[in-house]
Amino acid sequence: MIDIAILVLAAGESSRMKTPKQLVKIGVNFLLETVLSKAKAININHVYCILGANHLLIRREISSANIHFIHNSNFKEGLSSSIAYGVSHLKTTKNSYDAVLVLLGDQPAIEKTYLNEMIALFNEDRSKIIASNYGKKLGVPAIFPKSYFSNLQKMSGDIGAKDILNNNSNVVYLTKQTNFIDIDTAEDLQNFKNSILK
Repeated sequence: MIDIAILVLAAGESSRMKTPKQLVKIGVNFLLETVLSKAKAININHVYCILGANHLLIRREISSANIHFIHNSNFKEGLSSSIAYGVSHLKTTKNSYDAVLVLLGDQPAIEKTYLNEMIALFNEDRSKIIASNYGKKLGVPAIFPKSYFSNLQKMSGDIGAKDILNNNSNVVYLTKQTNFIDIDTAEDLQNFKNSILK
């Protein structure tokens, strides 16, 4: 497992939430803590979290052990810049990763079993990208082999890795589904809280 880094993207400004959504509470934990705990359950010593807006506030509130926090000062350039920055950082570490698993810091409902099944599928053929199937498009969580690190570093804009995932014949995905809800607004947050109380 040591050869797969986990990159959690949490650099956004939370403009629709109107407060740093990384720090909204779900139960006793912050939203970002919920995602980081799942990432650590997958690979405890190799979790990297990209922060941007409100990074000092978030770091004061979240002191999660075994997390490598990275500040992307260019976070306003969009999601792609955080992926590019994170992958560039991975290449400077002493670890030689075979792949990176990209997660969004605002998707708290994705199951650990789903992520483990993605890794199992990747281990069947480590040349393939493993994507998540949203129905009409592919997205993250996604696993990118090291052969794609250079492509990821060159990305720009706010579309993340959608082009690589949706215009590539080297992508496979799980048939299994998970809850892909992302928390962007106060209404999203309340709906999610209501769903886990049922």
